Formats: sequence, structure tokens, C-alpha cells
Amino acid sequence: MRVEIITPDKELFKGEARSVTVPGVDGSMGFLENHAPLITVLKAGDVKLKTEKDVRTFPVNGGVVEVMNNTVLVLAE
Repeated sequence: MRVEIITPDKELFKGEARSVTVPGVDGSMGFLENHAPLITVLKAGDVKLKTEKDVRTFPVNGGVVEVMNNTVLVLAE
């Protein structure tokens, strides 16, 4: 699935991932391909991506995540 992690200053990641885990306000949430559409708020924590080659971690101070049509868009603070 396509993943974009964007902050007000720069783009942290843009590419493909097998899974995404985000720090939701009600707990950690994970997304795989063909996940149902969702928009939710994030708290401070780590966004974790599992790609074909490795696992990458991006610290965020909160934000919003949108999941739709096999695309995960993280607008992070």
C-alpha cells in the first residue's frame, strides 16, 4: 500500500509499505492492505512502517491519519 508521512516542514516518507502502525489517541492501530476507510487523531509516539526490506520508525508529536483506497496519509506534527 502507498504511505505518505508529512510534517509542516518536510516529507518524512513517501513509498510502499506492507503494514503501518500509528499511535492513536485510544491506543496503537495497525493498517494492512485493503483496510476500511478511516480518519482519526494521533497522539505523540512512533509511526512504524514495515517495508519489503526493513522496519522504519518515525517519531511524531500527534497529528491525523487518513486511510483510503490502499493509501495511508499521516499528517504529523
